[in-house]
Amino acid sequence: MALPESATLRALIDDRYRELVARCRAAGVPLHDDAGVAERIRRTLLASDFAFDVWCRQPQLLAPAGLERLRSGADAGARIDALKLPQDEAGCMAALRRFRHAEALRLVFRDVNGLDELPETLSATSVLYESLLARALDWATDAMATRYGHSRGMDGALQRLLVIGFGKLGGSELNFSSDIDLVFAYPQGGQSDGTRVLDNSEYFVRLGRQLVRLLNEPTMDGICARVDMRLRPFGNAGRLALSFAAMEQYYQSEGRDWERYAWIKARPVAGDQAAGKQLQDLLRPFVYRKYLDYTAFAGLREMKALIDAEVARKDLADNLKLGPGGIREIEFVVQLVQLIRGGREPSLRVRGLLPALAACEARGHIGAQRARRLREAYALLRRVENRVQMLRDAQTHDIPDDALSRERIALSLDHPDWDMLNQALAAHRATVSEEFAAVLMPEQGRAVSAPAADVRLWELACDEALDVATLEASGFVPAAELVDALLKLPQAAAVRAMSARSRERLDRLVPRLLGAARATPAPVPSLLRLCRLMQAVARRSSYLALLDEQPAARRRLVRLFADSAFLAERVIAQPLLLDDVLDPRIDQLPFRRADIAAEIARVLGTLDERDAEAELERITEFRSSTAFRLGLAFNDGRVDAVATSRRLAALAESVVGAVLALAERDLIARHGRLPGAGSGFAVLGYGSLGGEELGFASDLDLVFVYDGQRAQAISDGARPLDGFRFYQRLAQRVMNWLTVLTRAGRLYEVDTRLRPDGSKGLLVSSVDAFVAYQQSRAWTWEHQALLRARPVAGDPVLNRNLSDVRRTILSGAREHATVLAEVSSMRRRWRAERDRSDPGQFDLKQGQGGLLDIEFALQGLALAHAARHPGLLGVTANAGLIEACRSAGLLDDRQAATLATAHADLLQRALACTLDLRSRIAPRDESLEQLCDQVRAITEALGLRFAPGDGPAASSG
Repeated sequence: MALPESATLRALIDDRYRELVARCRAAGVPLHDDAGVAERIRRTLLASDFAFDVWCRQPQLLAPAGLERLRSGADAGARIDALKLPQDEAGCMAALRRFRHAEALRLVFRDVNGLDELPETLSATSVLYESLLARALDWATDAMATRYGHSRGMDGALQRLLVIGFGKLGGSELNFSSDIDLVFAYPQGGQSDGTRVLDNSEYFVRLGRQLVRLLNEPTMDGICARVDMRLRPFGNAGRLALSFAAMEQYYQSEGRDWERYAWIKARPVAGDQAAGKQLQDLLRPFVYRKYLDYTAFAGLREMKALIDAEVARKDLADNLKLGPGGIREIEFVVQLVQLIRGGREPSLRVRGLLPALAACEARGHIGAQRARRLREAYALLRRVENRVQMLRDAQTHDIPDDALSRERIALSLDHPDWDMLNQALAAHRATVSEEFAAVLMPEQGRAVSAPAADVRLWELACDEALDVATLEASGFVPAAELVDALLKLPQAAAVRAMSARSRERLDRLVPRLLGAARATPAPVPSLLRLCRLMQAVARRSSYLALLDEQPAARRRLVRLFADSAFLAERVIAQPLLLDDVLDPRIDQLPFRRADIAAEIARVLGTLDERDAEAELERITEFRSSTAFRLGLAFNDGRVDAVATSRRLAALAESVVGAVLALAERDLIARHGRLPGAGSGFAVLGYGSLGGEELGFASDLDLVFVYDGQRAQAISDGARPLDGFRFYQRLAQRVMNWLTVLTRAGRLYEVDTRLRPDGSKGLLVSSVDAFVAYQQSRAWTWEHQALLRARPVAGDPVLNRNLSDVRRTILSGAREHATVLAEVSSMRRRWRAERDRSDPGQFDLKQGQGGLLDIEFALQGLALAHAARHPGLLGVTANAGLIEACRSAGLLDDRQAATLATAHADLLQRALACTLDLRSRIAPRDESLEQLCDQVRAITEALGLRFAPGDGPAASSG
């Protein structure tokens, strides 16, 4: 239902509608003003003086065919081919302008009558100007060819101008009366092939000038498009068109931060668009850095300061685009995420604001609630901006001052009056201002200076005047080692080589780190590690920027460096993990194997080229990041030890699967495929990987098995291999790639000694050989190991067969007393060789009543009773096996609960030791002694003799 208009506005619309009827009558144009048509024309007149002016000039647009064009859902691209441009310049310019006016009228008509949503209007506006650019460029190119011939490269190939659209044109979200930001480029040097030869540098400058003139020159029909060329290299002082090589050189040596923001939305919009992709590939490293780039904050602040100065100078506080809480601030919030992370996450390299916001939300970098608020604010601001411009086709972002214009804008947006619309605008702008302030200055990150005393401590260190007494008086005791570290930091080669901006960040950051470290329970260890980190990142200004800009990350890092030596060492070795300190999205981490595998595939998909070395590096980074976040969650008490170990095992399993896939792909590329379905190759995980009880520094116990029926088969590649050598090389490649040292570190240490015949045996066994060994030559301890084994990667059919083989081998009937005696003997032997307990300390793994006592007890029960209770073989994890033994009646409820509690507690203590870089030895306390006594009582009740002196040491193979 139409909202009530004021008498003044109703009179205006009535007068203009009568004028249009008269114009149509005078021009012989039939106007079928049925109720629906009249209502839509009147609503368009309500919203737009521009529409009235165009109808007055071209009343034929109100004829049935003209109205059909206005109602058409097809954008200008569907009609541009019908536009015929005269050969004379004046006629060409007139035709372009008339087409633009008719198509712009269509945009107004559909928008104000609710036939298009905002994204459709913005997209159709962009298509209109792309279409005009293309036709004008074709005309200008033909005109240049007539005078000077066609441009040729050094190799004689035809050269064409590339027109790159920036800003809202690049993002396909152009507003109604926007200027269009363009940059001109051409592939390479050369000259034209006409009788009047021009060098390409001059040829394309002249062509660019002609194109701008066709669109931007005012005529009696107005202008076609406002063209802004100031975003080109060196701005107005630069050449109008540059070669790709000159563009690349400029951005490598002269490119500024604001230009990186500008290039986020840049795309080819006319001319040689195929070459445009080549240019974008050349410039991608300038826009999107390889590592997480927190230096983008500095560029954002500089741009914002310039904008604020302009707003103050021109009194633009209410400007919809540049004012506080305006469109530009929403763009900055999203583009900051894109610049920081887009180098590593191609899914964020999206041009339009709304698609980019959706990508940031999908990856969890902007929360759903924040994204919704920004999206709603953007939609209203852009709709109001469009209506302001549609009113008089003016390039403005300011709300008109007069009451009548404000009423027209409000009613056209279905608000009852201007006050209601203004309240909605104010609320959304306040929200945007709040969001932008939180991004620009998190918790007043840089605004809050460090205490003067800590600034002075750093100044003394830089002047080589810091001494032990001064530092200890400030709260760091003992200070001798720390004084040495602080004195060496400013003298380090990497620090001395810093740029002025990076050194300024370091000088601002270190005093803050001093204060934060002092507030932790371990000030000296924390600050010692922080000094090493500062040296490690001195050449990486992005990491310094992260800690300078993000107080939450800084506090979290300092606490972490005080709490966990292990995680601190990981960060020092791989500063990329600093991002995880800032953004520990533990709840969003994938924990199931399939989810982790999918995330690894996504990570590998972000690489521009498929190369094994680069893929291994990226897998290593992903593995380090995920394991580190698990460490953060465990360290913070958000995840317990059992769940952490299980998730670390799932991560390792997925990594092994990904590395196997890479190795198989590489081998097939060299040697071809073996005949048959599937790969015929499997990887078994033993030990803590198989038992889903992996630690943060655990190695992987792996056994490789292949389908023996393919041993003599030959691969079908150019360099064929027989099956045995194929599988042997595949296993070696998996081993090498899991353990090779890349720039991102090493994936895992790998132990293959649990394979048949141990280190004396072949690296890879056929299924038949594996079965034969397990059935005839394996020791009891090897069957204990097999209890924890499970397929972790490889051919699904072969993996199912191996699971059946394991079940068959382990479910054979065994003499109960013999099994318990052999398991007890092996446990006593291991304890004698490896237990590091003493009267004051307890070995969590090897000590009496420790983790291995629980594990051996469960394995003894499973081996002795699996023939009658096959459910015991359905799990490999100790926590699951405790429950399986309870279900089978081998443990009563109290025993099972006691073992489960002891296992979880001991595992918790063991992981905590790892995070503190201590061996798994804990001080004896009453709680620990009580747990271990309970475990000892249960193992003895089960008939297991683990204590020294309970029986003779066993021999083993």
